[in-house]
Amino acid sequence: MRLTHMKSVLLALFLFGMLFLVGCGGKKTAAAPTPPPPVTPPPAAPAPAITLRAEPATIERGGSTTLTWEARNAGSVTITPELGTVSVTGNRAVTPGSSVTYTATATGPGGTASDIARVTVNVPAASTTPVEPPRRPDVSSGGLAQNVSDVLFDYDKADLRPEMVDVLKKNASWLKTNANVRFTIEGYCDDRGSEEYNLGLGDRRANVVKEFLVAQGVAANRINTVSYGEERPLCREETEECFAKNRRAHFAQMN
Repeated sequence: MRLTHMKSVLLALFLFGMLFLVGCGGKKTAAAPTPPPPVTPPPAAPAPAITLRAEPATIERGGSTTLTWEARNAGSVTITPELGTVSVTGNRAVTPGSSVTYTATATGPGGTASDIARVTVNVPAASTTPVEPPRRPDVSSGGLAQNVSDVLFDYDKADLRPEMVDVLKKNASWLKTNANVRFTIEGYCDDRGSEEYNLGLGDRRANVVKEFLVAQGVAANRINTVSYGEERPLCREETEECFAKNRRAHFAQMN
């Protein structure tokens, strides 16, 4: 009886073990997710490069030089001053009126790059012969043209020269005596430099003269100023003496 009972217990344990093994063997282990492939960043855009040369690098006033440039990895090129946007590779003849540094800038997806070329312009020394302030005939002057002198300036300057201070004091004396005269101070330049620059320089010259006269007691409401820059030159020769005559502030009577 005991043997039979023991056989029943062993059989029950055997069946239970088989069921356990079958149950465990039926379970499926979930597979690990496949990692995404690594993202490769796009290659960086190459940085632009540019070269700029001026040949010759030194010229005499009135002469020309040739700018030559070549850019790589660039979509656009600009050259300052004067030229603006240009082709990526090229050359251009220029005639600067004074020494200047040209800057070429190349721009592309990889950034910007620049190069410079210096051009030296040899300008003859100013004449040491004193130049008398010119008097321009003015049919409507009513005495102003005969009694008020032009004021001369140094090259590329709007400061009053010492000898011109005495000229302006004499002008102020006559203008205060003739208080009914209303007039315009016209600022002029020689033809070196850009038209825009010379208009600004002529304006500064005219206003420096006006400020001096007002400080001397001439009423400001009698004075107008205007700049003609390099327009209406008094002298048209390409000489230093002629340039000196054109760098002036001229007085014109208003009706």
